[in-house]
Amino acid sequence: MSGLNLDDFATLIERPDPGVRRDAEERRTRLGPPAGALGRLDELGEWLAAAQGAVPVKPVDRPKALVFAGDHGVAELGVSRGPAGGAVELVRAALDGTSCGAVLARRAGVELRVVDMAVDCDPGELPEEVTRFRVRRGSGRIDREDALTAEEAEQAFRAGMAIADEEADSGTDLVVLGDLSVGGTTAAGALIGALCGTDASVVTGRGAFGIDDLAWMRKCAAIRDALRRARPVLGDQLALLAATGGADLAAMTGFLLQSAVRRTPVILDGVVTAACGLVAQRVAFRAPDWWVAGQASGDPAQAKALDRMALNPLLDHGVTVGEGTGALLALPLVQAAAALAAELPERS
Repeated sequence: MSGLNLDDFATLIERPDPGVRRDAEERRTRLGPPAGALGRLDELGEWLAAAQGAVPVKPVDRPKALVFAGDHGVAELGVSRGPAGGAVELVRAALDGTSCGAVLARRAGVELRVVDMAVDCDPGELPEEVTRFRVRRGSGRIDREDALTAEEAEQAFRAGMAIADEEADSGTDLVVLGDLSVGGTTAAGALIGALCGTDASVVTGRGAFGIDDLAWMRKCAAIRDALRRARPVLGDQLALLAATGGADLAAMTGFLLQSAVRRTPVILDGVVTAACGLVAQRVAFRAPDWWVAGQASGDPAQAKALDRMALNPLLDHGVTVGEGTGALLALPLVQAAAALAAELPERS
């Protein structure tokens, strides 16, 4: 496999059009509600206008909910309330329409796309359109071994890029990004801890369903050991994803970067998407300008990552379930911002 030059992203990714944003801000001064009356909705409308390169902003009428799925070997240590190898059940619930993310996507009229990158099951157990990008069954136990080989990390990263191109080419105008994983928050904590230079205890959260104190200590120890393995490769983001990430996280990182190249705005969900965003920021510092944080999950690692990327969550309802749920809750705010910016009449 040919080498992937991540430095290209820093050149390819531009910020949302600042001239268009200024035009949107100027147009806002001519609308009926006084400045400040719409709060962050004004900021969102102007961000969307700059991302679209259009004033007035166009409605967000073709959003897509996209979740990357995978199992993580570190779940064997009892760091999660979900069973090791249990991601397949999360995927089935999403496909059956019974998961939290699936219910909200259906309610919002949004298509939900599930991508299996490293679910620990026979690929024949899931539909081919879900498994066609799969890299492996599960990711390695990051406290003692690499999550992926270098070749697998590049394959997963390229898969994320390809999916970003598919969505942009199909006309998707905004992506709601989430994850379906068991052990994924442990890998996310290790990535964020490594990139922020913090101790394991600072980035160890309670996970999607709330673990007890003993499980938290096991998770903290696993992140501590993963941090020792991550620090020697901090200068190489693909190597970092291989060492302490996983196929789903590597794919999400590639997706976020290529979506920024393709000028597709993204709503981030929880700590896993925040971790991928932080890795992507290390690759291309302008990339976070194409994202908004849908919600604050309460995970300490997510808070550190969002602070580092200067992203202020739209919602704070304590939603920890993952699956893109928090980002889907934020989607109506983004759509409302677009509608108000486009449809409010200008003063005569």
